[in-house]
Amino acid sequence: MDSSRVTITDVARAAGTSTTSASVALRGTPGVSDETRAHIAAVAARLGYRPNIAARRLRQERSRLLGVTFALDQSFHSDLVTHLYGAVDAITYDLVLSAETAHRPAVRAAESLLQDRVEALLLISPEITDVELATIASRAERVVAIGSEVTVPGVYSVRTDDRAGIGSVVDHLVELGHTDIAYAEAASVPLNAERRTAYMEAMRSHGLDEHVRVLSASNTEAAGAELAARLLIDPRLPTALIAYNDMLAIGLLLALKDGGVVVPQDVSIVGYDDTQSAGWSSVDLTSVRQDGAQLARIAVEWATEPGERDLGNERTELVAPQLIVRSTTALPRAVDT
Repeated sequence: MDSSRVTITDVARAAGTSTTSASVALRGTPGVSDETRAHIAAVAARLGYRPNIAARRLRQERSRLLGVTFALDQSFHSDLVTHLYGAVDAITYDLVLSAETAHRPAVRAAESLLQDRVEALLLISPEITDVELATIASRAERVVAIGSEVTVPGVYSVRTDDRAGIGSVVDHLVELGHTDIAYAEAASVPLNAERRTAYMEAMRSHGLDEHVRVLSASNTEAAGAELAARLLIDPRLPTALIAYNDMLAIGLLLALKDGGVVVPQDVSIVGYDDTQSAGWSSVDLTSVRQDGAQLARIAVEWATEPGERDLGNERTELVAPQLIVRSTTALPRAVDT
């Protein structure tokens, strides 16, 4: 192999490591073991690798840009982007946005940002596999997932304590007298598993195992309307519905009202995220508020802190939610037995 053309990727491939690990080892910075560092250095010497000094100097000139992926169709993501702008403005950084759509998955959204010399990636609730995330992380200086539980070493995660959030909803409904409480899930969304489990555990803690009922839906208003259509012809309308997010809850709320169901007298409805639309007077939805400002502050702090990321460990922080009670929850209707 021509030593003048040997790249860090060639060294990593020959050493059987990630490109990030090879780069860390050859820069002499913390993040890999002494044994791994020695192995990579030996491989680099054997291949005749020579670092590109000009490219390294260019990389060391910080761009002060953070890349953000977000879903265009999710209201909470838009709210969180607003908070991220506030967080970076305080430290004179800026954001580069890359949207996920039905035709542009999270992986492509993240990959496009890697071409923009961003200092870190902030991924808002990415619908992405661990393998895909690990690949992205191997090519980025730092990755922070916001709103998602991740188990990929070297990827940081800050998210709302969903168990506490869903638990507070069930507690609130039980205090009102509800027992027939259903959860409308967004099965295809990674975060759904945590919220569904939290619902089941909270119901169990109140001795309501036999009332556990999970309704299949998705995370959009259209999905809420579709679920409402099914419930309107189902004789087993629960007295309370907990939705995966506000968009699903609002879709349910509007479609059930159109179908003649009175909210909250016939059925109480609770959302999750406390997006701006939840507080509109025409909606006035009881919802779990995620502290977007705090999530954004922590994510930006981690993304811009000095030093190398710890490639061998996970780093997670949970942010406390708050139940915001509005007019869509009330005492349960009388149920025929």
